[in-house]
Amino acid sequence: MAVKLEIDTRPKFVLAVVDSLVMIRRSSTHIIRNTDQLLGTFFQPIMFLVLFTSVFGGAIATGGGSYVNFLMAGIIVQTIAFGSTTTAIAICNDLQKGIVDRFRSLPMSNLAVLNGHVVSDLFRNGISTIVMLLAGLVIGFRPTADFGEWLTIVGLLALFTLSISWLSAIVGVVAKSVEGVQWLTFVVIFPLTFASTAFVPAESMSSWLKPFAENQPVSHMVDAIRALLVGTPAGDSILWSIVWSLGILIVSIPVAAWLFKRKTTQ
Repeated sequence: MAVKLEIDTRPKFVLAVVDSLVMIRRSSTHIIRNTDQLLGTFFQPIMFLVLFTSVFGGAIATGGGSYVNFLMAGIIVQTIAFGSTTTAIAICNDLQKGIVDRFRSLPMSNLAVLNGHVVSDLFRNGISTIVMLLAGLVIGFRPTADFGEWLTIVGLLALFTLSISWLSAIVGVVAKSVEGVQWLTFVVIFPLTFASTAFVPAESMSSWLKPFAENQPVSHMVDAIRALLVGTPAGDSILWSIVWSLGILIVSIPVAAWLFKRKTTQ
């Protein structure tokens, strides 16, 4: 008896979207089931928030407002930046354990695996941000944002999360081990977050560090979110945060896709 093979005639774009949705579901399920990762997602940023507020709250001048109001935007952006390491680790694990090789036997889009990890981490970072905001309210954070400003905050944070996660995806593809991923992401993210306006105003920094802190993507994003949350001067930080995030996306997506395809077809 002859077996009739059915060929999926849907456009490649539609098939790529379907494949990506499958991988997003897979990655999101892994995050939900990984209790250790969830606990880290919830409690690590809260620990940073409480410790920084308790230790530095009375020592850092923030222009008249409370330090917790000043700090909240920085903690949110820092958590998203360090959380992108999860994207790189997950991609590296899939490559090292041969999971991607199994997917190659299927008619699957090359970008589906990367899309799955990046978008699921957008979901994880969203939960983490909500938890942080609730914890901040408990210890004295008082936002002044109206509905339109909250929508802008959500959009900026989503854009920043996608950009930093795609940048991290490159690290996950090129790294040869999970240890290598952790080292590479630390080298990039640590100076960007701590040499920024996340925890202290740029005016309090050394003269050689201040120009860098004022003109790098993390500081622009922190200043934009802080301005929207508590009404500090925004300047051109909102514009620059969008420009930086879009620029990183435009460069990192094709680079990550090319590196991933090159590595999985060797």
